[in-house]
Amino acid sequence: MSLIDKAARLRELHQSGSLLILPNAWDAASAQVLAAAGFPALATASAAVSRVLGYEDGEGAPPEEMFAAAARIARSVDVPVTVDAESGYGLTPAELAECLREAGAAGCNLEDTLHGEAAGEAAGEERRTAGHVLADLKAQADRIRELRAADPHLVINARTDVFEDGALPGASPAEILEEAVARGRAYLDAGADCVFPIMVTDEAAIGALVERLSGPVSVLYRPGMPSPARLAELGVARVTFGPGLHRATMAVLGDLAGRLRDGAAPY
Repeated sequence: MSLIDKAARLRELHQSGSLLILPNAWDAASAQVLAAAGFPALATASAAVSRVLGYEDGEGAPPEEMFAAAARIARSVDVPVTVDAESGYGLTPAELAECLREAGAAGCNLEDTLHGEAAGEAAGEERRTAGHVLADLKAQADRIRELRAADPHLVINARTDVFEDGALPGASPAEILEEAVARGRAYLDAGADCVFPIMVTDEAAIGALVERLSGPVSVLYRPGMPSPARLAELGVARVTFGPGLHRATMAVLGDLAGRLRDGAAPY
């Protein structure tokens, strides 16, 4: 299957009317396990990939290493892979599109939190979130528009971080929801395929986003939020798991290591 065909297939999965359960791989081996389980598409998680590479999340890893890891994942499986591109690593939209194509990515996440120099330059003018800076809505929509122009096939999952703790200091839940809707609409109008209001967990807020946005809504599954079955009932198009699978796998490895250290057979 060509990369264009993989992108078309990934886009279809967002529009099928059924919940797309999209597990997150962190290397070729984990991707192969997940693909063998029958998932029709896979995602990466920047937090998991960064940790595997020995770096912190939040664009702490060199972009060339992140894209090389994404390429190993994408070429190890036959299903479409969408890559967590964080905030784009300071690349122009055209440069980002080219890096994603070279990595074999059928889609990408693009978040509206700025990091590093971009955050420093915007300080005092943009909104801060968790030590970073929330991008200006119009500027982010323009980036998405340029990314779409650079690659008409790429499936763009436009992430908004307004539900992150501290993203909108002093804002009420209703005001945060309104900001998420405004950003989601702007990103869809700019050419995004899906809106990803990460960290939203409240069932009523999720339902409102699905109802008020004209395109697919993606959520990050976290313990305590509605089950995947309930998310499907609410009309959510896509659910991912971030670094959760990697953390759970590392916990199992830690248990095995403890047994080995204590002289027991690890398995």
